[in-house]
Amino acid sequence: MAPNREPDPRLICALDVPTTEEARALVDRIQDAVGFYKIGLQLFATDGMALARELKAEGRRVFLDWKLHDIGATVEKAAASLAGAGCDLLTVHARPQVMAAARRGAGDSGLKVLGVTVLTSLSAEDVAADDHSLSPAELVELRVRQALDAGIDGVVSSPQEARRVREIATAAGRPEFLIVTPGIRPVGASMDDQSRAATPEQALRDGATHLVVGRPITAAADPREAALAVAESIALV
Repeated sequence: MAPNREPDPRLICALDVPTTEEARALVDRIQDAVGFYKIGLQLFATDGMALARELKAEGRRVFLDWKLHDIGATVEKAAASLAGAGCDLLTVHARPQVMAAARRGAGDSGLKVLGVTVLTSLSAEDVAADDHSLSPAELVELRVRQALDAGIDGVVSSPQEARRVREIATAAGRPEFLIVTPGIRPVGASMDDQSRAATPEQALRDGATHLVVGRPITAAADPREAALAVAESIALV
């Protein structure tokens, strides 16, 4: 069902379900409350691109959260293919060569490339266990600067780092830099597996441009009403 109202373009619903049939059913239930959907690795492993094309044909926007990470030539060709499909956002690992390759592949297609900084499920202990001497916040700063150097369009970071990311991007002369924040939990929602989360309103006030919301919408008894509640909470931010 195509949207018949104008949804908030900052709200992205994560279709983190096992099958495209379940994803389509969710989109039908959410109806006009959301116009932007994330397709992640779970659906990538089935026929996520077919779903992406369907959503685009219906006038919706698509965020491919596939976190590409490979040699430069492979990432460049993959990004070029996805750009040709008309998708809107694509994630890659925030490694300098990977980001630069994706930027080349996207060209002037309109596909915006995002570097994934530090997963929102990771705590300081998790980052240290991965042999990093930096804190999560310091590691995010490093990767944001590398993303800016690579010329990509933005990053994915936890909402707790959004304010600092915005400061860095603005100082670099990139006020339009995208900050896409998972780990969004409305007041009263379960934290699930998120270690560095925030409310929708706080994330936007701190500089986020897009909010990725999954289970608070998709696991709700009425996903459309849950999405509308999030949209209402950010309407004046």
